[in-house]
Amino acid sequence: MNKILIVDDEKKMRHILQIILEQKGYLTEQAANGSEALELINKFHYAMVITDLKMPVMNGLELIREIKKIDPDYPVVVLTAYGSIDSAVGAIREGAIDYITKPFEEEKILLTVQRSIRFSELVDEKRIHREELAGFFEFHNIITESQQMLQIIKQAAMVSKSPSTTVLLLGESGTGKELLAQAIHYNSSRAAKKFMAINCAAIAPTLIESELFGHEKGSFTGADRQRQGRFEIANEGTVFLDEVGDLTLEAQAKLLRFLQEKEFERVGGTETVQSDVRVIAATNKNLLELVEQQKFREDLFYRLNVFPLSLPPLRDRRQDITALAEHFLRRSAKSMGKSNPQINEDAMRALTRHSWPGNIRELQNAIERAVILSADGSIRLEHLGFLNTLGGAAGVPQPDPSQFCLPPDGINLDEFEMKLVRESLKLANENQSEAARLLGLSRGKFRSLVNRLRGDNEES
Repeated sequence: MNKILIVDDEKKMRHILQIILEQKGYLTEQAANGSEALELINKFHYAMVITDLKMPVMNGLELIREIKKIDPDYPVVVLTAYGSIDSAVGAIREGAIDYITKPFEEEKILLTVQRSIRFSELVDEKRIHREELAGFFEFHNIITESQQMLQIIKQAAMVSKSPSTTVLLLGESGTGKELLAQAIHYNSSRAAKKFMAINCAAIAPTLIESELFGHEKGSFTGADRQRQGRFEIANEGTVFLDEVGDLTLEAQAKLLRFLQEKEFERVGGTETVQSDVRVIAATNKNLLELVEQQKFREDLFYRLNVFPLSLPPLRDRRQDITALAEHFLRRSAKSMGKSNPQINEDAMRALTRHSWPGNIRELQNAIERAVILSADGSIRLEHLGFLNTLGGAAGVPQPDPSQFCLPPDGINLDEFEMKLVRESLKLANENQSEAARLLGLSRGKFRSLVNRLRGDNEES
């Protein structure tokens, strides 16, 4: 049963409110001033507080401030005289969620109480959800046996306790950068506030500044109202900027200013907005190379690179494939209502030998697809045939490089090099830096090789 605390120095007013509320089934308790109310609030939980503003000992505004120190979400409704709306506005600025004017109507009181209690219930649901999220994103729940990953998780746990430190997550697509960013957020003092993720590569360059910083009405075609950006909405929380290397130079300049000053202007606006947000950025690109190409600001790079963490690709932590595959299998089989989630020996061998250019995300998708193909959720080798089309060689013995032999009629070296280049680019999804890494070359040498081979082909 919801209990409401009524705070007013007028006994008659308290009694009237008590009758109205208890007739509708609410329990009530009373206090004659803010000081008495605060003692009760420290001892008992109330669904909401209804308080007058003008009282001796401790007035309503002082009471609201003290309540908000206990719980920022505590629902408080204030009573105010008809001619003192300014006082009610001041109370709302202090954290009250609504006000009732005297003399009040019974219907208005009951409606306001109903809304406030629903707000209280939503806050409790949100708190429970937040605690569940925090539990889900505990660092020890990240699946790994890799010493390199365990060291990264240890460092992430350390930086999570420093809620203002900017973090830069490096690594290929699909290595779990967003998961790690969420773990850092939900294990920090910002966990009760918003975590907002934005993929900078997925938004049109002309809209990215509006998405991050908001815009004013009429600032561009289609801006029919003022809109808050992610940095404003996530105040006191965390903004995760995925693919930060894809930001336009204009957006980079604005991000740099925000990191330095914690302030910005909305697109088309002149009002300076302040926001206390931790930034976690991520990229699969080499930012230093982008700096050299003048595609990324050097000063922004050093602002982001305060605490870098580099996540290894799945092919460099193959000891994790079995545990991750089994985890994704249990989750997929449960969601599809399949009762026999297991991976037989041949199928697991194929999974551990696959190159996984798409990393953990590719593995997760592969397991989900295999579960769909399986009648009962048991994955066998025939359910993984599609891996052969992904550069994987699932279940097919791989050639041992140490056993390489020249064919009897010899080879054309340029053709062989071109084939290597093409295969490396295919495996790296056309990412030249990654293709160079696969061949053990610097990016500069790889580009020279590509240019030479392309030139030779054009001449012939």
